[in-house]
Amino acid sequence: MAGKTPRTVAVQAAVTAGLTSLAATALATQFASGEVHLAMSVASSAVVGVVCFLLVYRQLGLYIQDRVRIIYKTIRRLKGSTSHVHLDMGQDIVEQVNHDVMTWADSQIEEITTLREADTFRKEFIGNLAHELKTPIFNIQGFILTLLEGGLNDPEINRKFLLKAAKNVDRMAGLLDNLDVITKMESGTLDIELVPFDLLEIIRETMESLEPKARRSDIDLRLKKGFDASQIMVKGDSAKIVQVLTNLLVNSINYGSEKGHTEIRYYDADDAVLVEVADNGIGISESHLARVFERFYRVDKSRSRHAGGSGLGLAIVKHILESHGQTISVRSTEGEGSTFSFTLEKA
Repeated sequence: MAGKTPRTVAVQAAVTAGLTSLAATALATQFASGEVHLAMSVASSAVVGVVCFLLVYRQLGLYIQDRVRIIYKTIRRLKGSTSHVHLDMGQDIVEQVNHDVMTWADSQIEEITTLREADTFRKEFIGNLAHELKTPIFNIQGFILTLLEGGLNDPEINRKFLLKAAKNVDRMAGLLDNLDVITKMESGTLDIELVPFDLLEIIRETMESLEPKARRSDIDLRLKKGFDASQIMVKGDSAKIVQVLTNLLVNSINYGSEKGHTEIRYYDADDAVLVEVADNGIGISESHLARVFERFYRVDKSRSRHAGGSGLGLAIVKHILESHGQTISVRSTEGEGSTFSFTLEKA
């Protein structure tokens, strides 16, 4: 039956039925006479015809079921399913197959869209990474060539250029370290130790360490209490939370307004503590807010590079907080300032 169409099967079955019916009629005519015998022969022919019709119907049903089963198996295979296929011929098979085809098509469209977005992100990431590494590498190359062309013999030049080269090496090392941290967080291989610690103590220590940088940028660092407490015990990795606070504060200082301020606030949020880092700096336009936590994404690329940022700080903050089971959000008005908010679970 594999090479026959339904029409061929029907024709062959009809011919068989006709020949069988004629043979039965001839036999009845030969061995009987009279109207009674003729009626019996007609009746017998009708019975044979009905039987043949049922056989044809059954064969067509089996053929169609076999064809539909092949189509259904093909759909299942395309969908990646290895489950046993069972068809209920009492249901609307065409509708069932159509539903599976549409479901499979939707899944393919979604997968293609995801792959295109991933490919776009990959291209942007490689381009940004190459650009970030190119600048310090070219700087180091220039410093070394200057030294080799005679600058090494000049005491005033050689030390100055070696220090600049070392600074660019440190920049590259920091960039690669940050990328390594993000990769480990995304793969779940970075160790996060969740233990109780005093958040208030961590905030004060971080602000003290960044006070000289803020003073050089003419930024006033402030701490605003949301509730009175000598200690705020939360659960997390204290070293990673210090990194979160440091990145947010440095970001705020770098993009702050002259004679501006950066304020850390904390509030009671039932079983969590809400922490905010707010400033009255240049702010972020609404079109950029959805992407500020992406790797290497910069709102103002020229200003960011002047400030020495790698474009990885906010991405690291996001991954650290997600590894704590928390999230971070941002609200901002261009020209007025930005506020980054995150929560930590109470211990």
